[in-house]
Amino acid sequence: MKKFISEFKEFAVKGNMLDLAIGVIIGGAFNTIVKSLVDDCFMPAVGMLLGGHDFSKLSLKIGEATITYGNLIQNIVNFLITAFCLFIFVKGINSLKRKKEVEEAEEATAEEESKKAEDIVLLEEIRDALKELSNK
Repeated sequence: MKKFISEFKEFAVKGNMLDLAIGVIIGGAFNTIVKSLVDDCFMPAVGMLLGGHDFSKLSLKIGEATITYGNLIQNIVNFLITAFCLFIFVKGINSLKRKKEVEEAEEATAEEESKKAEDIVLLEEIRDALKELSNK
């Protein structure tokens, strides 16, 4: 049981788990902003362009059932805007990661080249020392 608890602690405190929790919280807040943007700005403008329709009130009545497809349209627009914003965000993060990886690779290459240069200098010194010994 102690092993189970210690494994759970390790899992719960790992950086990835905390990053995920923070991402979920920020995502929820971001979703509220996007919902307001769609409901309060985009959809009224689209409704005006389409003849003054309020998409949130669009519905279809079949018998006693009411299908409110206007909410579906708004939720689809919500999803598309959220997905686009996340795509831009992830694309930016990936670009920064690639830049960092390239810089690290360049630093590693420069370090290897300087180490090779040091080795070559050392070998040349050994060669010169051997030549002097053989000339004596």
